[in-house]
Amino acid sequence: MDEYQREHADAASDITAYVSNPINAYLLTKRLTTDWRQVENLMEHDVGTDFLQNLTQYRNVLKFPSDEDLNGAAVALLRLQDTYQLDTSSVARGKLNGIQYSTEMSSDDCFELGRQSYVNNDYHHTVLWMNEAMSRMLEEPLNQTQTFTRADVLEYLAFSTYKEGNVESALVMTNELLQLLPNHERANGNKRFYEKEIAHQKEMKKMKGDDGTDEMPVSDLPVARSDTGELGVKERKSYEMLCRGELKPSPTYMRSLRCRYVTNNVPFLRLGPLKLEEAHKDPYIVIYHDAMYDSEMDLIKRMARPRFRRATVQNSVTGALETANYRISKSAWLKTEEDSVIAKVVQRTADMTGLDMESAEELQVVNYGIGGHYAPHFDFARREEKRAFEGLNLGNRIATVLFYMSDVEQGGATVFTTLRTALWPKRGTAAFWMNLHRDGEGDKRTQHAACPVLTGTKWVSNKWIHERGQEFRRPCALNEDSGDFAI
Repeated sequence: MDEYQREHADAASDITAYVSNPINAYLLTKRLTTDWRQVENLMEHDVGTDFLQNLTQYRNVLKFPSDEDLNGAAVALLRLQDTYQLDTSSVARGKLNGIQYSTEMSSDDCFELGRQSYVNNDYHHTVLWMNEAMSRMLEEPLNQTQTFTRADVLEYLAFSTYKEGNVESALVMTNELLQLLPNHERANGNKRFYEKEIAHQKEMKKMKGDDGTDEMPVSDLPVARSDTGELGVKERKSYEMLCRGELKPSPTYMRSLRCRYVTNNVPFLRLGPLKLEEAHKDPYIVIYHDAMYDSEMDLIKRMARPRFRRATVQNSVTGALETANYRISKSAWLKTEEDSVIAKVVQRTADMTGLDMESAEELQVVNYGIGGHYAPHFDFARREEKRAFEGLNLGNRIATVLFYMSDVEQGGATVFTTLRTALWPKRGTAAFWMNLHRDGEGDKRTQHAACPVLTGTKWVSNKWIHERGQEFRRPCALNEDSGDFAI
């Protein structure tokens, strides 16, 4: 109870800052799911059904997180651990990149994170977090509310270690488990299998014993299907290095980039030119500074919040919108005519790009919370995506304008994986690039991704501008050209 009260006091002092920490978010979700069930069980014995029913009613009204929410919070934390190469013991101590953000995780918290990894067939993180749970269990004083035993940890560890390819260690752990529970049926069966595997290393690929009768080791622990990775090993490595700021253009190339004031041949901008910073030459990617006012960003956020839904992607085969694990965020769409502020932002987008906004999609507002990300993707539709944008009848997406509406404490960069270029969120700035060459072909060099948010929250809005109506603003050509601006 003291622990809960201390956590409540910390959260109440600054709710937004508390929940924008991925460790706190995971722990809070765990407290309200698996831990809460334990609290309910205790109340049934010590308090009485009336009080428990009262709390249950509040649970229904307040919409407590579900087991799916807990799994999502765990996956988000593990994604951050991989992308930013966070040490397991440091994360368990509440540290992210060397900065202390939250209280330490208990052995129970680590065990649950390992269990969630196992459910997702993520044996690598299962091993990491079960080992951490074991270490903390031995260090902690007697925990009356501990939900697991040493045998539980060994069972998860042994099978996950085997799945990671280390049969010898799996056998050692299984023997240790059998010392605690000699009659453990699965462990005895798995022990026989491991012993035969070690004796017949040359036949490991067959996953059979020498007599062909012993099946591979079994587990009745809950397991869900795991998604296959969308990225290749090389592309994944490049993406993560960019997110960590380890991969950058050469100093020679950086010296060629310039900052300047521009009017883009817009008479109004002669009174207040735009501040342009070049981020990349070819394809030409720029950042406009002070592209959106604080009052505009605050209004757009207020309008978007009640409309937020899980962000979707377009199925390349059917053209239907659907959710995907490689895009984790909330989004809403705002029409130009809804408010004069939206209209001003759209007009400013036209001034920045020199393109016609009649064929642009509505202003999309996106919020990335803990671990929120968007894996490498193209904004334009490729040739094989025949049904993309067919309902709009506006052609392909010729350009993208991305407004950053918040600073991000750690993480959250927009990275161009083939260009070694990263754009870091800065409140009020806007990034602009062309998605298509002048001959209408997609510029595959514009493949980009939104890195996971490590701490804080990330707000962006974007305008996707289509080909229709741009014939005289950015004339077509027979050659690819360099994807330069219309202006």
